[in-house]
Amino acid sequence: MNATTTTFPSTLKLKIDLTDEQFFQMCQKNRDYRFERTASGEILIMSPTGSDTGKRNVKITTQLDIWNSETNLGEVFDSSTGFTLPNGAERSPDASWVKIERWNALTPEQQEKFAPICPDFVVELRSRTDSLKELQEKMQEYIENGAQLGWLIDRKNKRVEIYRPGKDVEILDNPASLSGENVLPGFVLHLDQIM
Repeated sequence: MNATTTTFPSTLKLKIDLTDEQFFQMCQKNRDYRFERTASGEILIMSPTGSDTGKRNVKITTQLDIWNSETNLGEVFDSSTGFTLPNGAERSPDASWVKIERWNALTPEQQEKFAPICPDFVVELRSRTDSLKELQEKMQEYIENGAQLGWLIDRKNKRVEIYRPGKDVEILDNPASLSGENVLPGFVLHLDQIM
């Protein structure tokens, strides 16, 4: 008997017309999956993160939250948080941060659902099955919608791509740490347990 290998895409893409409320309710009722929606309305269905990626992802969020607890400059969000970007896309970065004054400007109702705001800072951690091209496009989308700093941590190639508005992408090969620059003053992400 011959064994065959079937390759499935890491993300399933569907075109379904849903209102914002219907999309939110679909996400709430199917918590075993991660959903995003593109600006054109295409729904992306992703499986939960693998254990190794999840372990590394929590290290990012923990370091970011410790810094934020000391500075109280904003709010930190994990990978299960959805945001409605200005272009209409609903995205869930692996880790993100919003300045406190921007977050507080939202109503309680807006904060409860997929907040209509682009985070000031976003991180995407590439897992083994993630498409680098798709993640790069997603990072560019964050910047085009108002993010001030973005890190694409590519474990597979041992490099980090840094995204900033109005600047070319900076690529660092196997860095030990990353600086939050003036967006996250004093924040340093140590990569020894992430890369």
